[in-house]
Amino acid sequence: MEGVQEEHYRRLAEEAKRWGADLFGVTSLEGKGWKVLELGEEVLEELPFGISIGIRLAEGVMERIEDHPTLFYLHHYRQANYILDQIAFRVAKVIEDLGGKALPIAASQIVDWEHQRAHFDHKSLAQACGLGWRGRNNLLVTPQFGARVRLVSILTDLPLRTDPPYEGPGCGDCRRCIPVCPVGAIKERPEDFDHLKCFEKLKEFRKKYNVGQYICGICIKACAPRGEGLGQV
Repeated sequence: MEGVQEEHYRRLAEEAKRWGADLFGVTSLEGKGWKVLELGEEVLEELPFGISIGIRLAEGVMERIEDHPTLFYLHHYRQANYILDQIAFRVAKVIEDLGGKALPIAASQIVDWEHQRAHFDHKSLAQACGLGWRGRNNLLVTPQFGARVRLVSILTDLPLRTDPPYEGPGCGDCRRCIPVCPVGAIKERPEDFDHLKCFEKLKEFRKKYNVGQYICGICIKACAPRGEGLGQV
């Protein structure tokens, strides 16, 4: 069975990376209280494995963000989400070809903007899959790319080997995201992140800069990798 799980993992990881993924991980969802909004608990009984897939954002786009989101970032953000959904679609097809069931969950299908909640918690799944940790900015932070990533998730019943959770130094002494937040939403601890302040600023940006979407990018720009554990302020 372990050989089959390893082979399945390899096939799916190769497919994801063939279509542009930079990050790939798997975890078991059993007994961990996961929820898929708008679907019943039985979906997690039917699909007990979670796959997290990530792509990095282009430095050339991120470095041009200053004190507000740019139209370059808007288009890049949308394209990143589109690519992730395409990757998830293709990986889901491979899963079904291998005899499994798959539920790809869109990269940015927000159902509760005020609390920044999607159908599924992509960030927590990525963390459980060992791709990184929850940063002070309330985003997934990876050792390779900082917070400059977008994520998509797939739930499946295909037997897969799983990855261990990330066990690195995390943010450490790095606090670069805290002073750049225009509304002070970022605190010392991720659990103290002020979602309401963040959302109110996103609404302002959406209207003032005609970006048509609730995006910012300022703290993502600040969270660039500088080696393991990122940098210091």
